[in-house]
Amino acid sequence: MRVPSRSSSHQPGPSVASPAPARRSPAPGTARPPARIAPDLDAYRDAVTELLVEVGALADASSAAARQVLLDQRLREPAIAAVLDATPQGFIGARETLLLEMARYQPNERTSASDLTGLVRIYLLSRIDVMWWRDIPPFLTDEQVNAHPDLVDLEWLRRRGLISFRYQEQPATVFGRGIRAVRRRLLPDATPRTAGVKFRRARREVVALLNDLAREFDRATPPGTPSLWVTSLVRSAAHQYQLRRLGYAAMVPSGHCLGWAVDVEMEWFGRFGVRDTLVGILLARQAAGELNVVDEGQAWHLCLAPGASARLRSAYEAEMGA
Repeated sequence: MRVPSRSSSHQPGPSVASPAPARRSPAPGTARPPARIAPDLDAYRDAVTELLVEVGALADASSAAARQVLLDQRLREPAIAAVLDATPQGFIGARETLLLEMARYQPNERTSASDLTGLVRIYLLSRIDVMWWRDIPPFLTDEQVNAHPDLVDLEWLRRRGLISFRYQEQPATVFGRGIRAVRRRLLPDATPRTAGVKFRRARREVVALLNDLAREFDRATPPGTPSLWVTSLVRSAAHQYQLRRLGYAAMVPSGHCLGWAVDVEMEWFGRFGVRDTLVGILLARQAAGELNVVDEGQAWHLCLAPGASARLRSAYEAEMGA
């Protein structure tokens, strides 16, 4: 029997904004609606791990019918169903989306889902993100990302020495892409092999989180180790769908389109012997209830938990002198 999580940090904190109108207080003597109980995320992750073993055993094309029967059964387990039901799509919508993702899956060199098991893992674990931030509207267009007041310009902060992590922007022109290609040929291991971020913008709380992780990583690694490297930040829904069309495992809904998720490089740090150090830091933050972590191979997906947002917003304001 799984023991419910004792951590209160999995519950959405007071900083989560909801677009819904304020509710009136019930009249005296009127029963209040029951409080929404946060699903047990430890039990959910354990159940997903068990499910992945079974999916892996039915990975061949001839087992498609058996996989669907398996998913129909296992997704209804209380530990999994509680999370899926708390997402914006609800249980039925999340289940149907996963089955459709599996039916459409085609392995390619771009996707972080190297097989069906990886696809199921990425989809199910990333549902924690959208459950946490279900009341936050997504950034629909590139214009919204570039102009939204809740996002700050990382380049402005970088030039003033106010960020401790590294990133690189996607080249905007053919000439820029050519320069990037030449640098990779001359110095193939100087930087991670990533396209770079399309938008150099992030929520203030996410900036504080990445600064915090970067400082902890720096303290835990030998001198000369490169800084924490961020490969993806906020995305518009339009860009997310473009990535899907290009073959990437870009799930929808996505924490990236809500501004609360980022990807950090992992594979590149193996050549410096510090990948396991970074793994330990990230998993410890997840165990503390501050993050959701999804292993996507070369890069890991991170989403900030609502319960940690107030502390990180205060940290940002203190660091930036706001």
